[in-house]
Amino acid sequence: MSLISTDSEPAALAGYDDLRPLMSLQTGDEKHDASSTSTLDAIWVLYDKILRVSPQTVNDPSRDRFLLSKGHGPMAYYAVLAAKGFFPTTWLRRFGTFESRLGYHPDRNLVPGVEISSGSLGHGLPLGVGTALGLRAQSLDSRVVVLMGDGELDEGTNAEAIAVAGALELHRLTVVLVDNHSASLGWSGGIERRFDVEGWATRRVDGHDHAALATVLGPTDAASPTLVVAEVEASA
Repeated sequence: MSLISTDSEPAALAGYDDLRPLMSLQTGDEKHDASSTSTLDAIWVLYDKILRVSPQTVNDPSRDRFLLSKGHGPMAYYAVLAAKGFFPTTWLRRFGTFESRLGYHPDRNLVPGVEISSGSLGHGLPLGVGTALGLRAQSLDSRVVVLMGDGELDEGTNAEAIAVAGALELHRLTVVLVDNHSASLGWSGGIERRFDVEGWATRRVDGHDHAALATVLGPTDAASPTLVVAEVEASA
């Protein structure tokens, strides 16, 4: 069965093995291929096994929210959204071109299923904290999952967001931090320690191991926000 759909209708839902062919449809000089590839497994597991969101529920107030803070590498994100039927796979061929909906940074006003416009590093987690607070105020039990790169921890806005989320016990907030050892400043005791001291529950897992990712991202009874460090190779 062909994975290529028409502009008006998505193709039949694709699987994990189809994601790299879908990513290969996206070409251009600014595609940040390595950065995007490092997030592929985590994003797939989230959409395939964890998040309560679908093309039919993108406007449901009770849906789970996924926020791609690492927005400068959206190729894997676009491939997963297309595979899950959020938009036609034909859009992938026009990635980054004039008048394409799929820009080098995702735009929430143009791409179905995208929760935030992102790409400026360091903004996703503060937005995730605000989103989690808003959902709590509405008594909605939705999860908020923010995917970041370890290099984003060099941005000061994250220090405030980490502290606020821990102090307010935003237990429905999860950060998936893809660690390819690119952070410039580092942290004494490692990434987990930075979140530990602010009251987060922390875990580390192989960022390519789907079973392990599904386990640590599954239901939790933690009374605090959760950090999942998804470690990948340094070159990713």
